[in-house]
Amino acid sequence: MPNDASPAQGFADLVAIMARLRAPGGCPWDREQTFDSIKPYLLEETYEVLNAIDARDWPNLAEELGDLLLQVVFFAQMAAEAGYFNVADSVEAINSKLIRRHPHVFGDGDAQTSSDVVRRWDEIKAEEKKASAPQAKPQGLLSGVPRALPALVEAQQISSKAARAGFDWPSIHEVFDKMREELAELDAARAAGSHEEIESEIGDLLFTIVNLARFLKVDPEQALRGCNGRFRRRFGSVEDGLAERGKTTGDASLDEMESLWQAAKRTER
Repeated sequence: MPNDASPAQGFADLVAIMARLRAPGGCPWDREQTFDSIKPYLLEETYEVLNAIDARDWPNLAEELGDLLLQVVFFAQMAAEAGYFNVADSVEAINSKLIRRHPHVFGDGDAQTSSDVVRRWDEIKAEEKKASAPQAKPQGLLSGVPRALPALVEAQQISSKAARAGFDWPSIHEVFDKMREELAELDAARAAGSHEEIESEIGDLLFTIVNLARFLKVDPEQALRGCNGRFRRRFGSVEDGLAERGKTTGDASLDEMESLWQAAKRTER
């Protein structure tokens, strides 16, 4: 059951706990951390949240979201100590942003569809960037997509932005044509034996598949995560099946492993 306690008070408690951990006489480990040393934990907690969602493990998701929230508060505490900003500034920034970018909810704007909302969001975001740096060199449409993103997510975001600007295939049929073209180019690169060209063509093929997923309204990151999960389960079943026969993957034939794989695959249907 959901907790009826005030989230505002709980958040204030978390901020106070983090400040105490970082204060003189607090936790030696927490006091040693820096913005750079904490970054890996932020990424780790993000993926643990995704794992809990994939598993539909709601109690664990509640806990993992708390762990993720801790990372936010940790970064904000370090920023406050350095005099950059505090967590209240972060909360105010997102509250103001949500209100500004939802004029159809909090103002007199109009948005009838999700596409209208996304288009207006991008327009408002561009206006904000222009207003904050009017003398700066105009930034490109894709400049707001961080290069530090996982490559699959970056491809999804930049292709979506380009598509909303009108740079897109007319229909999914052309995307399939492009995929076949990239496969042929990859095969030619393989035949030529150029590792650099092979890597480039695999990148082109992956980017095209990301666009195919976009046309089909599938999140490619989640699709691949789902595939990874299925592979883990099925391969585990192969190992279990071999163990029952007194074997391991090291002394089993490919045909034997394939048979167990297909059996595992059938049980999931």
